[in-house]
Amino acid sequence: MRKIIAAINLTIDGFCDHTAGIPDEEIHDHYTELLGQGDAILYGRITYELMKFWQPLIKNPSGEKSMDDFAVAIDKIPKIVFSHTLKNTEWNSAKLANQSLEETVKALKQQAGRDIFIGSRSLIVELTNLHLIDEYQLCIHPVVVGKGLPLFDKINDRTVFKLLKTKNFHSGAVIHYYQRA
Repeated sequence: MRKIIAAINLTIDGFCDHTAGIPDEEIHDHYTELLGQGDAILYGRITYELMKFWQPLIKNPSGEKSMDDFAVAIDKIPKIVFSHTLKNTEWNSAKLANQSLEETVKALKQQAGRDIFIGSRSLIVELTNLHLIDEYQLCIHPVVVGKGLPLFDKINDRTVFKLLKTKNFHSGAVIHYYQRA
């Protein structure tokens, strides 16, 4: 059975803000490698539209290897998008979900294959409440923003985690790998 892995970037004060992190070469390389180990990534509409930032780099590389490699990896991995407003994805490797998040994740877990990643805060919250996430990979960036969307907002139950390992980056960012205790 494959794992469902929540992988997201946060600030020290616990907010999800894609513009607040420190996305250096080392972090891009980490996520490029991670995406190469999965069969799909699930997004909500807002994060999906933010990730479309990488599409132009496929045809017009930036010249920065780590960014260009990440663009190729994010383009390649199949994406399943959960949205009530999008009519199409405008990305060849993306499709709109045709079942609920819960049904989709339960079906994916039962299939053979590699891990499935969750890349949107809203989906992580919903799947945490459904107890469907097997591992959390929380990349904490050494910055405080003071406001924004907290990752663990609207969680139904107290949840205790077990720290599996950490990975440190030269920028000061640290990935904490957790599973439910």
